[in-house]
Amino acid sequence: MGFFELVTGKRGPSGFGSASTAEQVTEGVDASSLTAIVTGGASGIGLETARVLALRGAHIIIAARNLEAASEAKQLILKDNHTARIDVLKLNLSSIKSVRSFVNSFNALDLPLSLLINNAGVMFCPFQLSEDGIEMHFATNHLGHFLLTNLLLEKMKTTAKTTGVEGRIVNLSSLAHAGTYKGGIRFDKINDPDSYSTINAYGQSKLANLLHANELSRRLQEEGVSITVNSVHPGLIMTPLMRHNPLLMKAFKMFTFCMWKNVPQGAATTSYVALHPKLKGVTGKYYADCNETEPSKDAGDENLAKKLWDFSNKLIDGASEI
Repeated sequence: MGFFELVTGKRGPSGFGSASTAEQVTEGVDASSLTAIVTGGASGIGLETARVLALRGAHIIIAARNLEAASEAKQLILKDNHTARIDVLKLNLSSIKSVRSFVNSFNALDLPLSLLINNAGVMFCPFQLSEDGIEMHFATNHLGHFLLTNLLLEKMKTTAKTTGVEGRIVNLSSLAHAGTYKGGIRFDKINDPDSYSTINAYGQSKLANLLHANELSRRLQEEGVSITVNSVHPGLIMTPLMRHNPLLMKAFKMFTFCMWKNVPQGAATTSYVALHPKLKGVTGKYYADCNETEPSKDAGDENLAKKLWDFSNKLIDGASEI
């Protein structure tokens, strides 16, 4: 989708565009047989995604760091949708221990799993390391979701096999994936504070989301598993994600005011890729404004994706030994 389509809301080949909302792109979809995990589902586009998926009948697990906020989100959804099935579980994606604990808690519910929406994230943080000693953007946006997805894969494979219903994994990336460091992923300088850039660190983590989705898609296709993996750019939305650098975001919004979306529009592409029947069997793609689009050259680098996969596993193994 080009600048004209973004600003005007002109619809693309999918029949939807930048002005489409999550409710519009999922109209008529019956998701009552599906269970979905939405990370970061307590606020912003994560909450709207959870609300709309619940509206279509899916059983929603809101995975959030703040249980109080997640419980409030649950009540907000139930207020307008009394029959919604919503559970809340604690998840801090910057903590490997917390990710493992979340998966144990989810497995204890003995539920199937068809949809995994890797939505949560941090943006433009000042330099800091996670409790596992990993730069916060990379730890939260990529590594936590990488581990979460891997730990839930067997559950998703079993669900797809026993129900005959295709599983779908959606990674929220960003147009900012093109604004990473030189070389794409700084494998040898992930935790380097001296050359740290908030903008590049965020872009690197969003590139990692795309590379992760593409490599996982490739692996699942080789296995012949009925699970698709795609990435999305939700658009520019003013949400709590912007809290670390409000002055920068206000200035940025001033010069890009015509490109910003509201929250229902921001959740549209995620909801479309998660539920729309047109995307059955479609995997390893990148979507913006509910239409397939081309990512950066780095995002399509298969060797970079494989290297990131191995690097991520080594980081997790190393942190688990501490």
